[in-house]
Amino acid sequence: MSQEDTEARKRALLCVNALLQKKARDLTVLKVSEVSSFTDYFVICSGGSDRQVQALAEATRENMKKSGILPLGVEGEKIGKWILMDYADVIVHIFYEPIREFYNLEQLPDKFFNTK
Repeated sequence: MSQEDTEARKRALLCVNALLQKKARDLTVLKVSEVSSFTDYFVICSGGSDRQVQALAEATRENMKKSGILPLGVEGEKIGKWILMDYADVIVHIFYEPIREFYNLEQLPDKFFNTK
């Protein structure tokens, strides 16, 4: 594993730890580096309400900031249905549960990248 891979993995784990502390539901980490040119990991989780989704995003932001890592961008924070946090080699997707079921990002590698 290269130094770059190790750093991306550490950043993904920082996100995971923050999300678990706030009781994220159905947390999944997808390593997409072999099928994606823009990121190495998708961290995907759900919250039971828009407020929990927003709290999960805030916890992630604070945990990453403590490590000196700021997001390149954040989308969807005000509405709290699907928040996307871009940390370059780690993309965090925090969904309100019904929205996650609709988009089903976990299926993307199989459907579009033929990874099986």
